[in-house]
Amino acid sequence: MPKKAKKFWQFRAKKDTVTDEGELLLYGDISSSSWWGDEVTPKAFKQDLDDLGDISTLNIYINSGGGDVFAGQAIYSMLKRHRATKKVYIDGLAASIASVIAMAGDIVYMPQNAMMMIHKAWTFGIGNANDFRKLADDMDKIDESILATYETKTGLEKDRIIELVSAETWMTAEEAVALGFADQIEETKQLAASIAQGQLIINGLAFDLSRYRNPPKAKEQKAIVKPASVQNEGRTLSSANEERIRQAIALLAEVLDQIGENRSTENTNTPLENRHMPVNLFAAQIKINRRRLANV
Repeated sequence: MPKKAKKFWQFRAKKDTVTDEGELLLYGDISSSSWWGDEVTPKAFKQDLDDLGDISTLNIYINSGGGDVFAGQAIYSMLKRHRATKKVYIDGLAASIASVIAMAGDIVYMPQNAMMMIHKAWTFGIGNANDFRKLADDMDKIDESILATYETKTGLEKDRIIELVSAETWMTAEEAVALGFADQIEETKQLAASIAQGQLIINGLAFDLSRYRNPPKAKEQKAIVKPASVQNEGRTLSSANEERIRQAIALLAEVLDQIGENRSTENTNTPLENRHMPVNLFAAQIKINRRRLANV
């Protein structure tokens, strides 16, 4: 008997005397468990949405690398039909079908350190030539529905959207707003993020970059994980100290990169006592001092 799946969404009612609001958190993969006879399906999502009652505003928070296209399209349609004003906040990443769900927002907000990715639908299959021809036709139909969703939100020409999805386009907040996929740029939010072994980890959620054809380059990835502010026991540090910490973090990243390069070329048969230090720590300290003096 298959294990019951955990919901990938969370609804919360937020009521006060001024306005009736609801919240929806979409964190992690968008999945459909209906193939396994599980209760966690878009039908359950609809029930949870209805249980919010007659709300005037629905705040939707997204941090997702995508997932099942049919579940995502169903969720988009349900949100789009809802009478409440939909405010979408991209809390880190809205990629693949998660970006389609974001298009249900009347207003889409993106912090400066968030990203959005759009691409053509993809899948895997098994069968004979006839099966694959039908699968290709089905994928074309899915792409058409996704293109229509993007076209409705952005107002871009269809040919332009086809170019963007065919190239697997990763957009910064500025680019998303310029193209119409988002409406407003928020102040940079504090994100707990890192990149390790081909995975982008944002606020505890891991996104496998290897499954994408055109993930952002290292420079763009660093922009994603750049923290909005540095805090110590609830106290925000001064901008001068914060900048020095950022410089130290950047230098540490360079040192770690150098360690990784040297380790990859290190002969593991060499006795430990005869191995060279992977990093010249003295030289690194000089770099730190030089940068500090340059910013005095």
